[in-house]
Amino acid sequence: MTTSPTTSTLAQLAAGLADQAVQIVDLTNTLSASTPTLRLPEPFSNLDDFSLEEVARFDDAGPMWRHNNFSQGEHVGTHIDAPIHWISGKDGKDVSEIEPARLVGPAVVLDFSAESAENPDFLVEVEHIQAWIAEHGPLPENGWLLFRTGWDQYAQDQEAFLNADEHGSHTPGFSAECSRWLAEETMISGIGVETVGIDQGNAAELDPPFPMHYHLLGHDKYGITSLQNLAKLPTRGAVIVVSPLPIVGGTASPCRVFALVDAA
Repeated sequence: MTTSPTTSTLAQLAAGLADQAVQIVDLTNTLSASTPTLRLPEPFSNLDDFSLEEVARFDDAGPMWRHNNFSQGEHVGTHIDAPIHWISGKDGKDVSEIEPARLVGPAVVLDFSAESAENPDFLVEVEHIQAWIAEHGPLPENGWLLFRTGWDQYAQDQEAFLNADEHGSHTPGFSAECSRWLAEETMISGIGVETVGIDQGNAAELDPPFPMHYHLLGHDKYGITSLQNLAKLPTRGAVIVVSPLPIVGGTASPCRVFALVDAA
């Protein structure tokens, strides 16, 4: 059966965007020299922060144009982790090899902002997600689990974003068992968080260390960090679009992340 142009799925989406029945929510943090970044302790090496170098600005170097060079580490700002980022996925895909079909899909939002405000070391357990499923339905196949903590309020404040003291960084995340369960027992494409990394701030102390990286990336699933505006998304029903740069050999890439939502 042939679908007429006026009733095709894409035509309906285009109409919804045109009349704002479908709205676009930007989930991406801005990139600048002040964008909060991960700080690893010695003897580990840190990535370069974002920097912008002016090359021409309507002058002798470029009389009719303005352009810049920019530089940054792969894992700065809102970015996606590819499997080869971690030892468990070292033989897996680089960021250029992630199929586009895995980068667009339904999203569900698990809101643990109250728990995270009370305890910045809060960990999501398997039973938390199972209780959510009992109330809201199954996790979407080839979809994204987005972990709302309220941490995006610190997105322009390096000190508050990392929330570090002499005992380490204190940001919420997932327990080791929950990380394994999400990687092995669900059909999601990946998870998205509002924090600097997909693991808890003190995840080096878990077994295995950094379990979300270890399990998720080792099972050809992906992680997005430093998301914004999850409070503007419904619990379920949104579709997200993740657009990384296709860096050959890249372990990660900064990306623009959008959500499509039905207007209230």
